[in-house]
Amino acid sequence: MRSKIIIGLISLVVLVGCGCIGGEKTTGLSGYVLIDGSSTVYPITEAVAEEFVKQYPNVRVTVGISGTGGGFKKWVRGETDINDASRPIKETELELALSNGIAPIELPIAYDGITVVVNKENDWIDYLTVDELKMIWEPGSNVVRWNQIRSEWPNQPIILYGPGTDSGTFSYFTEAVVGEEGASRGDFTASEDDNVLVQGVSGDLYSLGYFGYAYYEENRDKIKAVPIVNPQTGEAVLPSYENISSNRYYPLSRPLFIYVSNISAQREEVDTFVKFYLDNASQLTSEVGYVPLPQEAYQLAKEKFEKRITGTIFGEIRVGIPIEEVLKEELGFE
Repeated sequence: MRSKIIIGLISLVVLVGCGCIGGEKTTGLSGYVLIDGSSTVYPITEAVAEEFVKQYPNVRVTVGISGTGGGFKKWVRGETDINDASRPIKETELELALSNGIAPIELPIAYDGITVVVNKENDWIDYLTVDELKMIWEPGSNVVRWNQIRSEWPNQPIILYGPGTDSGTFSYFTEAVVGEEGASRGDFTASEDDNVLVQGVSGDLYSLGYFGYAYYEENRDKIKAVPIVNPQTGEAVLPSYENISSNRYYPLSRPLFIYVSNISAQREEVDTFVKFYLDNASQLTSEVGYVPLPQEAYQLAKEKFEKRITGTIFGEIRVGIPIEEVLKEELGFE
């Protein structure tokens, strides 16, 4: 493990209500919590925010979707309190935050499996290997028709859909598949809104795309997931709760994060919101279609937040990362 670096609204959702998870409605707390970032993490954070304001109706919580990178651009300037992220913070983002007196508290909150999808009526694709995915998506790829992947597949154009370059999903996918973060062909329909990608793939028989698992789960009546061959075992594996949590769905299983500003964490409403998030993430993550971390990981993350440990222990993208072991290392456990 390399040394830790120690440092410390497109869519506006204003949430009010009553009833709660984890306690009685509380009216004494007030203020605001500003969140932006990953469209992949958005469904989890939105679910947490909805439940939080039922218990704390005088706190205004806003959740935006600018993509991981777009959200970090706001967060490093102090414009938001929390950034949803589907990849670890980059060194350049970390340096910008430091220059503005902001240190990140890095908290893993769920697992995801980047899901490769095709049209529901696609009846020829049985699986893809990582090498085939690379052949399709690498910079300068000349693969423009399905039969260029396998000769028995249709002599029809491949219509590609994927996240925009500000997306953490784009960063992780290119690292895991192409071997270099951000390395991708450019001739595909890109969007930071995964629902746009779902609509594109569901509307074109010869399409192929990728995005977070929850958006596939929500739309599996419209699109079809493609099994990906695990290069370690040679087994073609579909994304599922079990396969993602066990890392059998390799190399496209990954952790998801929230990054909390150490300055914002001093405010009572932000402190309370983050603790509520970690206390309820396991249940709410499952409800929106993602894979929760082991309970031990949430306990370790909460301890980290309470100690206000800043910086990044996850650092560069590492495929197949063991969350609990990394958190224990950061907390100084044997």
